[in-house]
Amino acid sequence: MAHQVVIAGGGIIGASTAYYLSQKGVQPLVIEACTPACSSSGKAGGFLALNWCDGSAVGPLARKSYHLHAELAESLGIDCGYRTVRTHSVAVRPGRAPKNKRINPALPDWVDRTNLVQTTVIGTQDDTAQVHPERLTKALLHHVEQRGGAVRERTKVVGVTTLSSTGAVCGVRVVNLDTQQEETIPASAVVFALGAWSSALRSILPRQTASEVPEVSGLKVHSIVVDDSNGKATADALFLAYDKPGVSVEPEVYPRPDNTVYVCGVSSDEPPPPLADDIKPDKAAIALLRDVASSVSEEIGSGAVLKEQACFLPCTDDGIPTIGEMAGLKGAYIATGHSCWGILNGPATGLALAELIVDGTSSSVDLSAFSPARFAIAPYARR
Repeated sequence: MAHQVVIAGGGIIGASTAYYLSQKGVQPLVIEACTPACSSSGKAGGFLALNWCDGSAVGPLARKSYHLHAELAESLGIDCGYRTVRTHSVAVRPGRAPKNKRINPALPDWVDRTNLVQTTVIGTQDDTAQVHPERLTKALLHHVEQRGGAVRERTKVVGVTTLSSTGAVCGVRVVNLDTQQEETIPASAVVFALGAWSSALRSILPRQTASEVPEVSGLKVHSIVVDDSNGKATADALFLAYDKPGVSVEPEVYPRPDNTVYVCGVSSDEPPPPLADDIKPDKAAIALLRDVASSVSEEIGSGAVLKEQACFLPCTDDGIPTIGEMAGLKGAYIATGHSCWGILNGPATGLALAELIVDGTSSSVDLSAFSPARFAIAPYARR
């Protein structure tokens, strides 16, 4: 296959696209400004749900991707922390829990009852699962390299070149962030999978194409990873309503099969820094997550905190991802705005894009709801 495809972004979307392109005989080049899985693809929880997006435009994409995760767990040959889980909704009121509680008997023993108000099962092993996002992203890229593709770190896209005769993409301009050396990489297609940094495309793409780039805001989300070396935390994901005087948040707790527990929540709307490597967690947010862990489980709360981190989720104004070819620039594709469902929907997004690039259409997923053309308005009309 003669396709030369450059993928800007080494997160789950870029890695999935590269993987499925490699399955079609393409040898893509993935460029990443920092390192693969450096932002939300390395710091997300990896929760997967079959039907939680039903009723929305994302529903069919999520269902397809949920099944692809199970297939990848079998085919990659690398342990990416995939397993099905039970999922619980848990109301927590530290120091104010009533005596008469509504505790579902399915709640695992490692969850302390002291601070609980009520619990409900909201997902079973038939329709909820988990994966380790960083391991999955890197496993996908490993397979890409094994099939002749390549990954370049510390490399940033700064523009595209086009054929004067057709206006189609013929190259991608990049800069090495360590040497500041610029070069143009020949390419017949480029995929922009830049997550929370997607809005920067407006300054490097032709004006008509730039108008198809959605408003992507960054939602900063904090997380900690806690040691559970005794392995007592079972395959049960917790979605919390955590309420104490002056604090009302909705954290999530995911035990992982590697004997760690992931706890996330506490978000804020703010612009991301220039690079993912520059993201710093807020001390108050991390302290609150430690309190959450202690309130849910004495054992988890006393475990060593292995990681304190934050990442930015890419969110669009209409809450729908943007996936597809940009009408104003033939050979230019964009995939962004997956919000908190980026890990879930990464594989199906990558498969659909690979089909679109190689076959001219996506047979696995209907991408019409995600078309970049819905944003194709004059740049001056944006607010």
